[in-house]
Amino acid sequence: MTPIRHNGEDTPGSDPVLDAVRDCVLAVGVRRTTLADVARRAGVSRMTLYRRWPDLRTLVGDLMTREWIGVATRAIPEPAPGTHTRARMVAGLVAGVEAFRAHPLFRKIVDVDPELLLPYVLDRRGASQEALLALLADALREGHADGSVRVAPVERQARALLLIVQSFTLSLRTMTDEDDPALDSAAFLGELRTLLERTLTP
Repeated sequence: MTPIRHNGEDTPGSDPVLDAVRDCVLAVGVRRTTLADVARRAGVSRMTLYRRWPDLRTLVGDLMTREWIGVATRAIPEPAPGTHTRARMVAGLVAGVEAFRAHPLFRKIVDVDPELLLPYVLDRRGASQEALLALLADALREGHADGSVRVAPVERQARALLLIVQSFTLSLRTMTDEDDPALDSAAFLGELRTLLERTLTP
């Protein structure tokens, strides 16, 4: 499970257009952002944008893919002597859920434009989900090989793991009571760690 590292903590990769749409969405949300706003902020013409993206939704989709993969890959711990794959996977998935929930773009979309996420929850997988499944599948194969992860069909196992962490990422705040230490976010992340350990342990 080789971690992919990016320069810059918040903005993986380098694309001035994606950086510009990120700034616009953070400022006013997706529904109030236009391609003209993005072009102006990026310092390019609208025609330049239309050559790569037919509409704003496609552009925002590419932005989400970049940001979500950046969050996921940064959450993966560096290899350490004596650390098996399962431990790295559990630590990375729990850290990833926590990082997603704190990510400013994710929070803005959930608070202002949650309908953007619904197709990827109810109807189909998106590019970022496919990329996350590929990362999970690679990690599971390593875990199968070193004996630290329960052997099961890799694609099914990866999809089940994504369902678990996706649920915690999107719905955790509906279940927490931050005034109660037994029901606050930290307590539920501990439960997530237990769930992952138990489902991955041979």
